[in-house]
Amino acid sequence: MPKDGTPTSALSVQIGQFTQAGLKGQRNQDFFGATVPTGRALRLKGVTVAIADGITPSPVSHEAAELAVKSLMTDYYATSDAWGVQTAASNVIAATNGWLYGLNRRAMPERAELGHICTLSALILKGHSAHVLHVGDSRIWRVSGAGLEPLTQDHVVPVPGSGTQLSRGLGLDQTVAVDYREVPLQVGDVFVLTTDGVHEHWKPEVVVTAIRSADTLDAAAEGIASAARDAGSRDDLTIQILRVEALPEADPLAELVDGGLPLLPLPEPGDTLDGFRIVRKIHENNRSHIFLAIAPDGQKVALKLPASETRSEPLFLRQFLMEEWIARRLSSPHVLRAAPAPETRSGLYVVTEYIEGLTLRQWMRDNPEPTLDEVRSLARQMIQGLRAFHRKDMLHQDFRPENIMIDSLGTLKIIDLGATRVQGVEEGKARPSDAILGTLQYTAPEYFVGDHTGPQSDQFSLGVVLYEMLTGRLPYGADAARVSNRRDRARLRYRSAIDGENAVPYWIDDTLSRATHPLGHRRFAALSELEAGLTAPPEGSRGRAKRPLAERDPVRFWQAISALLFGLVLILLALP
Repeated sequence: MPKDGTPTSALSVQIGQFTQAGLKGQRNQDFFGATVPTGRALRLKGVTVAIADGITPSPVSHEAAELAVKSLMTDYYATSDAWGVQTAASNVIAATNGWLYGLNRRAMPERAELGHICTLSALILKGHSAHVLHVGDSRIWRVSGAGLEPLTQDHVVPVPGSGTQLSRGLGLDQTVAVDYREVPLQVGDVFVLTTDGVHEHWKPEVVVTAIRSADTLDAAAEGIASAARDAGSRDDLTIQILRVEALPEADPLAELVDGGLPLLPLPEPGDTLDGFRIVRKIHENNRSHIFLAIAPDGQKVALKLPASETRSEPLFLRQFLMEEWIARRLSSPHVLRAAPAPETRSGLYVVTEYIEGLTLRQWMRDNPEPTLDEVRSLARQMIQGLRAFHRKDMLHQDFRPENIMIDSLGTLKIIDLGATRVQGVEEGKARPSDAILGTLQYTAPEYFVGDHTGPQSDQFSLGVVLYEMLTGRLPYGADAARVSNRRDRARLRYRSAIDGENAVPYWIDDTLSRATHPLGHRRFAALSELEAGLTAPPEGSRGRAKRPLAERDPVRFWQAISALLFGLVLILLALP
């Protein structure tokens, strides 16, 4: 809402900027930029401002500063819409750093201080959040009352007799660590980006007064820089000021899908829908109906139509169409693919490839005692499919046997993308969703207690599925679905996959135990580690003895102890 209370559907900002070369007689080594897109890019990517400062000894650092800012201004908006701000911007910055480092290695491998090196501080406003990315000693501030709140920390080390030097900057090393933080936005928030020529010679209270009293933010920026020059600064002076005028209220999903499409009556076999000939219904539930159809080019496809009961659920209908949007952005043989769709549609439906096969649930019924090689083969395909989601900053969030298909050639595919969380879209929402969209028995505990979710959350679901394939049961029984707070989560006890009915190796059990740990940070850092844990025991573990029954199956252990004690009591009672 803008200050006058008028509703708005878009983020709106005012920006003021100023730069001037220093008094050292060199060219201006600072560079800044700002991008305020419109429409789809504004909703899905946001507003970007950035400032960079080259190092003084280098005759080419101004080129590095310009490249760093210009690359972010262009390449960030070319990244996947599905990526969140941190993933997208960090990838762009890492690529720029690699390019600068390569230039330095070729031109002056032993004189880094004369190379293409610069700082970079970027502020990206998207939805109701400000994302801060930072390397070096340029700075970002937020006006707070009569003072300035620093949002970045300098990456410098002291040098005896000459002040400080950069400990981290673009072009210095082959890789670069980018500081990142996210702060909530409010209408009226004011942010300030500066190079050291400005902030080393100012008084915060004077800066705040200048911003609030100036006719324009450009005038405020020039006045603040001039005051720094008057206070003795001889360095380049660059400052950007950004004020938030309005915050978006619209759901960014509206930009991705056509919310005006009507719900269609369910077709009958033989009917034609936008060129697709309906063959038969292949699945239905209270939310949707799926039909096998023949596309105009003769290919078999699956048409999914929402059930009429969802007519009054606009969020579900938008999420429904997101399935196809997501499928078109994933490229993996182990994820459901979107099929070619007509340019215009007569109603609301999604069209995907048709998979001839059976669900993993049915496969498990048909193979109640699978071999380890069979489980490993399917596990590798599951991992490859989930990686496709995670590389695009997506979480599947409903990974379970019913949402996994195995086709006639044995290829596994992850289906049903309706619960998928897309970071790039979620960030743009005024109120990010906290609904639990997955199936409770397979959902990681962090969803129930409100903790951070990420790729380890999908890993939990994967671990539960693999455990069930090997044992026919769940690692926490029904207890995982009853978690509602951290105390409940702390009570969860993993039930060993090893018992008298199967021959699961102890190291496989260890792998499943870690993958399904109630705490996300205790799980594997990467799915490749889980895959390795399913392949061979860790080094140095060959002599490990079989785990005791008390550890593998506490319930059976105490049942055995109780039976033994009861037998002893009967013996004692029978004695004269």
